[in-house]
Amino acid sequence: MVEHRRQVGQLEHFTQSIADGVIDDHELATQEQNLVAAMKAVEGSLDDALHAKVSRLLAEVAAYSVMRTLHEMAQARVHGAMDAKKADA
Repeated sequence: MVEHRRQVGQLEHFTQSIADGVIDDHELATQEQNLVAAMKAVEGSLDDALHAKVSRLLAEVAAYSVMRTLHEMAQARVHGAMDAKKADA
């Protein structure tokens, strides 16, 4: 996972997009285009078995990303609620 994080950090568009902490519609669309281009660049060189494995890998990464984001949002809500209770006390 460390190598994956290092490679993500090298994606210039990604690092520029998150620099201000806000992802706008244009930045998201650009990242989607980057993803589609990367997938097309690889897809033609994959045999059926490897294509299935890569497709599964991408699905697992997407699921993990959504789950992690939802988990972090839930944790932030819990911490926000706890902080609000402390402030009221």
